[in-house]
Amino acid sequence: MNIINFAINEIKSTLRDTRTLTFMLAFPIILILILGTALSGAFSSDNTVSLDKISIVYKDNSTGEFSKYFGEFVKQAEREGIKFEKVDDVVDAKNKVEKRKYQGFIEINNDSVKLYENDRTSIEGNIVEGMLKGFIDKYKLISEVVKVKPQGVGVVVNDNSEGSYIKETSLNSKSAPGAIDYYSIAMTTMIGLYGAISACFLIRGERMNKTDTRLIAAPVRKSEILIGKVLGGIGANLLCVLVVMLVSKYAFKANWGSNIGLVILVLLTEVILATSFGLGVSYITKKPEAPRAIVMLVVQVASFLGGAYFPITSENSTGILNFLVKLSPLSWNNEAINKLIYTSDSYAVIPAIVINMAVACLFLVISGVIAGRREAL
Repeated sequence: MNIINFAINEIKSTLRDTRTLTFMLAFPIILILILGTALSGAFSSDNTVSLDKISIVYKDNSTGEFSKYFGEFVKQAEREGIKFEKVDDVVDAKNKVEKRKYQGFIEINNDSVKLYENDRTSIEGNIVEGMLKGFIDKYKLISEVVKVKPQGVGVVVNDNSEGSYIKETSLNSKSAPGAIDYYSIAMTTMIGLYGAISACFLIRGERMNKTDTRLIAAPVRKSEILIGKVLGGIGANLLCVLVVMLVSKYAFKANWGSNIGLVILVLLTEVILATSFGLGVSYITKKPEAPRAIVMLVVQVASFLGGAYFPITSENSTGILNFLVKLSPLSWNNEAINKLIYTSDSYAVIPAIVINMAVACLFLVISGVIAGRREAL
């Protein structure tokens, strides 16, 4: 019960501190809005290629079945938006292709099909070449079927299905974060790490306010005071993180995925890490002003390397920078959350959670050992 009382009191104390509360809430929300709007173009994933209308001229010198099937091919291609025009003069047709009036010229004979392209329109030409190759392959198939089982020709001719023999899987997900999405995650994890600054004063603040003596004289164990204040610091920091997350989700329409529970779990372990780190530094250092300065420096560097202000990942960094990027808590937490949201990889959060809790346990043990050796807090 004493632990709960200390935790609730710590949360109330943090919420009454308007300066800290304003920084923890207004700062990340404003940055999400500014950076997400200003850098929206840098996160555009629109790789659509605009193509001109494809026009083809052709001369059909073939007879019989081949001419019939090619006519069907032309009708099908025209339904796809490709314009075909039949000509008689080969030289004139080639000149028009050379002058870019048409994207290609097809000359059809009974034993061959020739395609003349203009190299300056290679994209459109490749499209026509691919379609023509598909038609020829299908005609060859029909010819072989006729030799073996003539009654099966109708099945081959009328089969327009694409089949399901090949399954395509993109290594680069088409779903990718926009600027608002990216900075919503980055600012939320960043402000979670900033909670380490407040954690510096969980115990040191009592000493500075001369209230540590009264706490020690009270009929409560030192461990209850320490655990209660740590839980209160975690609770207060987590509330700020969740508010930023909810504002970005509902006000800025940021994508936080469908598995919110796992996202919050990652954020919770990061908050525990930040609180434990701030508390540990406050016990390790001796000078009153040292903990805040050290934590502020570490948090700022970790935020920069973790991509809080612009994306920096282990993939686009090398050498010593790559090593430093991997050391930032924001790197592994942001990576885990983004993989969870955009690739539905639930297992990606496990390394982040384990690392967060391992580092948190280390600083909590250090704090507990040092606090146990002291008579005061």
